[in-house]
Amino acid sequence: MGSQASKHVNWCLKKAEKEIDELKKQKKKIRHRGLLKIEPNRKIALRHLEKAKHNLEVFKLLRKNNSSDWSITVGFYTLYHCFLAIAVKHGYESRNQTCTIALIESLQEKGKISITKGIIDFMKYTEEEKNREGSLIELRENYTYGVDLEVKDEEQLDKIEKLCVEFIDVVKNIVYGEG
Repeated sequence: MGSQASKHVNWCLKKAEKEIDELKKQKKKIRHRGLLKIEPNRKIALRHLEKAKHNLEVFKLLRKNNSSDWSITVGFYTLYHCFLAIAVKHGYESRNQTCTIALIESLQEKGKISITKGIIDFMKYTEEEKNREGSLIELRENYTYGVDLEVKDEEQLDKIEKLCVEFIDVVKNIVYGEG
């Protein structure tokens, strides 16, 4: 019996397979909204890492130019591209945020990657009301779909920026390393 994350990963793999099979039958363009097992690809992983670095620079520019509401969104995608880099390095293509996060959590639980549970929790939706405000995905949705033009909490922005910088380095080691 696997963890919740492992079960979610299996569901995501089946979802992608089912969607691809259905599209093949209909002779339509092949795409999916789940997880697909692929050959591990360090080159593509490094491109995701480059995208994460690019996003971090955009985060800083937006913040400097009084557009911190969008910094939150770009901060989320900075970390998300790090997750995608790990996924591709380990032989997965993801087209679904919750599937990607479950995959990273599963890889972490199995000891295949060495990252803190905190970074995973920061990227996840949470059912617990007390933790809801601290989730980056929740913040991203609040600032993307809400009406606030700036983030008043500079400490929150500092925390996200610092986390992005540190996590890019962690993921660089994962992508270049054997694990």
